[in-house]
Amino acid sequence: MRVLSVIPPMTQLNTPYPSTACLTGFLRSRGVAAVQEDLALGLVLRLFSRDGLLALREVIAALPTRQRSPLVQAFERDFERYRATINPVVAFLQGRDPSIAHRIGSRNFLPEGPRFAPLDDYVDADGGDPLAWAFGALGVQDRARHFATLYLNDVADVLREAVDPRFEFVRYAESLAQSQASFEPLAKALAAPLNLVDAILRDLTLAAVARHAPNVALVSAPFPGNVYGAFRIAQAIKRHDPAIVTVLGGGFVNTELRELSEPRVFDYFDYVCLDDGERPLLALLEHLRGERTQDKLVRTFVRSAEGVRYIDANESDIPFAETGTPTWDGLPLDRYLSLLDMLNPMHRLWSDAGWNKLTVAHGCYWKKCSFCDVSLDYISRYEALAATTLVDRIEAIIAETGQTGFHFVDEAAPPKALQALAVELKKRNRAVSWWSNIRFEKSFTPALCAQLADSGCIAVSGGLEVASDRLLKLMQKGVSVVQVARVTHAFSDAGILVHAYLMYGFPTQTVQDTVDALEYVRQLFAAGCIQSGFFHRFACSVHSPVGQHPERYGITLKPLPVGSFAKNDVGFIDPGGVDHAALGIALNKALYNYMHGLGLDQDVRRWFAGRVPRTQVPRHFIARALE
Repeated sequence: MRVLSVIPPMTQLNTPYPSTACLTGFLRSRGVAAVQEDLALGLVLRLFSRDGLLALREVIAALPTRQRSPLVQAFERDFERYRATINPVVAFLQGRDPSIAHRIGSRNFLPEGPRFAPLDDYVDADGGDPLAWAFGALGVQDRARHFATLYLNDVADVLREAVDPRFEFVRYAESLAQSQASFEPLAKALAAPLNLVDAILRDLTLAAVARHAPNVALVSAPFPGNVYGAFRIAQAIKRHDPAIVTVLGGGFVNTELRELSEPRVFDYFDYVCLDDGERPLLALLEHLRGERTQDKLVRTFVRSAEGVRYIDANESDIPFAETGTPTWDGLPLDRYLSLLDMLNPMHRLWSDAGWNKLTVAHGCYWKKCSFCDVSLDYISRYEALAATTLVDRIEAIIAETGQTGFHFVDEAAPPKALQALAVELKKRNRAVSWWSNIRFEKSFTPALCAQLADSGCIAVSGGLEVASDRLLKLMQKGVSVVQVARVTHAFSDAGILVHAYLMYGFPTQTVQDTVDALEYVRQLFAAGCIQSGFFHRFACSVHSPVGQHPERYGITLKPLPVGSFAKNDVGFIDPGGVDHAALGIALNKALYNYMHGLGLDQDVRRWFAGRVPRTQVPRHFIARALE
């Protein structure tokens, strides 16, 4: 039995999403003929090519003139320049043509659309070179990569306005799936005639089926922005050959489809599996081979005469240490795009370079944060991995990919495991670079941070959330602002970049809390503790402690819409009545400036449009904490 795993659009363009690599490696370790394809990358490479742009122009030519936006008309006028430059730009971003960087960086080579407009904001007072502060005199490759990324975004904007308004590089048609109680919007989209993007995805899907002749097609949907593409892929497979068994899994399924009861899903997928896929897939393959009855499937939805049936034989999961080494065999590692859309050095790690994605430990060793999905398996089932096994996997992946950079995708990598990793890497004299998500806990001493840096750690990210001791305690983060300051400073002193996840709009958060939190953040940047951050609005999940026990957090949940499809985010009423949306604008504006070293000596109230209270945080709080 041959199994094909596919990555649907869109995930990321610089490196493969690891789900298919993990499943393919595991299945091969169990003797299954398993292969994989990245259809998301294939779609982008087909669209962003000379032939793709010609097809786009044909679509535009068929539009009435009144429907062609100014952006689309500008693309038409500059079409020959776009057609001449698209292949060199993509080759450059793939690392296959570095010499073209000089022409791209000159700003005389590429046609420039609206995405280039902000560059004018960076011209210095003497009318000097834009972005000289970011790239200096020698940053030719980075400068060109940034301009090339803006160029691709301009073309994507044209695609959005002329072909498919839902098109995005990372959140493609996300609104059709995210917390969408009804399947109807997605069903209508799937019933619509194929547009250019859909048609290319169909052709790529059928080409993959022809190459591999699978009996089973596994489609991984880690995010809401993958779901539309996942269903289009399954639709193409079923129309081509209904005998091919299609299976849906991934992070979106695990969080949002746990109460699935929509029969129409099974017009596209024969099976929908929850949580870690190894055990459910083994059981399913045994069933398809006639070795197991359907009622012995594991964590799997099927369609029955009565509707949708959930079957779980309640068998134990495959131990994490026995899931095998991920394999990227079959994925075109030399064709991924190394993008540079944000100038912050930490943010670029997500979109730049081809990182091997690996997991240090399964689940979260802390699993207490009140905003997190701690009731779900991917958080709650914690399993550590011996350092020897982890480094064995690292060495096997390096031998396969030729790349020594690793992104450990843990919810929070355990300090003891990272220390053991550092020891084992040193023992084997293995040089790698790596970055990971962590908790800012006191175990990360200056000595350990230095040890991790010596082992190859270049960056860490962690949750500071709302920088308020009262709210951190309510969140059950297990850290304090002082502790975060000391830990982040230890990482920074060791030469490790630090990114802070920041939150606003948590239950009971007041305007005063928000102002004070921003003051803490300002001081952390000013003290060199953190170099990067991102504010996101708190969202209440039905699987989190806040969603399951709202009374403990002083809020009332709004009724969920009745539906048979996705269920995750839930609205709530906070009696505080704070306009968090307005405050969020100020927070993100301040953070953008802090990341560029601007405004760090100014009163935080300047960032807010309306009147806000003076901060109650002592001006030198962080500096004194570090003493």
